[in-house]
Amino acid sequence: MSDRREDELEQALLQVQALIESSVAIHRDRSVQQQLITPVDGGYGTVLDTAQELIAGATRSIEIVHARRPSVSDRIARQSERAERDLLHGVAEEVRIRLLTIPPLLDEEFVREQFGRERPVAIRVARIPPLQALIVDGSTAFVVAESTVGRRSSVIRAPEVLRALGTFFQSVWSDAVPAAESIAFGDRGHAALAQRILGALQAGVTDEVAAREQNVSVRTYRRYVAEIMSLLGANSRFQAGVRAAELGLLPAPASSAARPLTGPPGR
Repeated sequence: MSDRREDELEQALLQVQALIESSVAIHRDRSVQQQLITPVDGGYGTVLDTAQELIAGATRSIEIVHARRPSVSDRIARQSERAERDLLHGVAEEVRIRLLTIPPLLDEEFVREQFGRERPVAIRVARIPPLQALIVDGSTAFVVAESTVGRRSSVIRAPEVLRALGTFFQSVWSDAVPAAESIAFGDRGHAALAQRILGALQAGVTDEVAAREQNVSVRTYRRYVAEIMSLLGANSRFQAGVRAAELGLLPAPASSAARPLTGPPGR
């Protein structure tokens, strides 16, 4: 990601934070029943409890920005990452989960845990200004961000803030790098080859044609396919394509929701 792009994201985040602060001022005097922004006071335990309650109520989607400022020891950071990811256990299968994080906070063990899952967490990595945010079903958000008065934690239901957060998330997500790409396939060259092979599998290209396009023998191509299927925990070629799309390695097939997780026998 270029420096210009980083500057654009930082400016966008500053605008979101300014919108949160102004919305807090607007809604401060409303009754509890009408509050669209609710401050959350307390320590890290309170933050986790609030996040857990919101996650437990998700029915469609969970979107997470995990980009806090690295100001604690590595040991504490590892403990908190484990606690944060444990909040996702027990989420209903139909809920789509997307996680954006920064390179220093990428939990490779958690990324590997997604391989072979029927509904993996899609994880991408980008350079993002410090922000912790949780957006549930597009209707409620929990934000922990630095502001002019220090760190602020708030549960947000104000539509204008939710729209700004959603736009910010999607903007970063579209340019972010799938975490599974480098972890599953190694260096950039291997990752690019794996993407091309997955694309061929997704498109139904025959082994002979795909091997010729990659300048390898059919035998070598089939070995690559077997290795990729093993890495993704897939039992069929089609299932490998579906899981790769869910992990963010490929665009999701338009008809994937209507197709079974099985495909024709491997050639």
